Amino acid sequence: MEAFLIGAARTPVGRRGGALSAVHPADLGGHAIAALLERTGADPATVDDVILGCVDTLGPQSGDIARTCWLAAGLPEHVPGVTVDRQCGSAQQAVHFAAQAVLSGTADLVVAGGVQSMSQVPIGSAMAPHGPYEGSVGWAARYGDQEISQFRSADEIAGKWGLGRAEIEQFALDSHRRAVRAIDEGRFRAEIVPWGDCDTDECPRRDTSAARMAALAPLREGGVTTAAAASQLADGAAALLVASARAVRDQGLRPRARILHLSARGDDPVLMLTAPIAATAHALRRSGLRLADIDLFEVNEAFASVVLAWLRETGADPARVNVNGGAIALGHPLGATGARLLTSLLHELERTGGRFGLLTMCEGGGQANVTIIERL
Repeated sequence: MEAFLIGAARTPVGRRGGALSAVHPADLGGHAIAALLERTGADPATVDDVILGCVDTLGPQSGDIARTCWLAAGLPEHVPGVTVDRQCGSAQQAVHFAAQAVLSGTADLVVAGGVQSMSQVPIGSAMAPHGPYEGSVGWAARYGDQEISQFRSADEIAGKWGLGRAEIEQFALDSHRRAVRAIDEGRFRAEIVPWGDCDTDECPRRDTSAARMAALAPLREGGVTTAAAASQLADGAAALLVASARAVRDQGLRPRARILHLSARGDDPVLMLTAPIAATAHALRRSGLRLADIDLFEVNEAFASVVLAWLRETGADPARVNVNGGAIALGHPLGATGARLLTSLLHELERTGGRFGLLTMCEGGGQANVTIIERL
């Protein structure tokens, strides 16, 4: 059994309060799904399931947003939908579930992706007022009463791997420069589904500089991480079509890539953001590939220190990592980012003629997903 990627489409990533901020998440996600089906030529009536990632499923993102997106797009009512929350890895996990359904033979055609409006549902809304750990006897017995935050994690990773503020901010600056270059060269054009006049990612900053970054105060007293070295709050949606060989044959679909490997691993939930290191090693062992076999890597830029630590531990070539910028520049609509990254990875492999691409990202609770695709 094999699972194929037939197509991948995404909205532009809008900055918080920007061009997509007033768009209902159901309409945003439905827009990406409808474009995906139109571009691939797949019959919507034959889709077995719709699996979307979303974090903070409150208000307009509540009530199983995957199902609402499908219906808001005017698509057949008999197709169900389910929403996934693996924190920042939600959309990547949605693709994993879709591929697993196809690989198991229980589905032939699945739409997978994610949607997030951080303008309408502020980050952490679902954790208010007490958060996920307060009051848990078992958690307290194991981890005590200590700060659990990504800001702390980013700083502790910087300390553990000896990353100074200058190195961190140079990485962040390079992310903006790579993203601006990609936009100017039209590298994202084929993957983006415009929303009205919004046809370009809004978050990259052409005017940023090392001096501007150096002037910012750290997010935590005594820390080295500032807002400039963190992912940007954003709005967006992305969708991919995962198909079996039978669906490809019956509908005359054109596979663009094979999902070669999918896995997830856990790590220290207090340090939280280091799991991509072990998850990448695990994925390479299971797939039989070497680091040198991977043509392109996407490692989500939750914070610059996360990617820099991953680079130190894996020894990957920085020139093959986040070649068109990452979430520091392009934004991180939490529940959609995994699908956005996989969409961009597929298109960049096609643009450059690469064969293998690897996507990994840190996630709340000290987790990480890894997806390896092979361009066909």
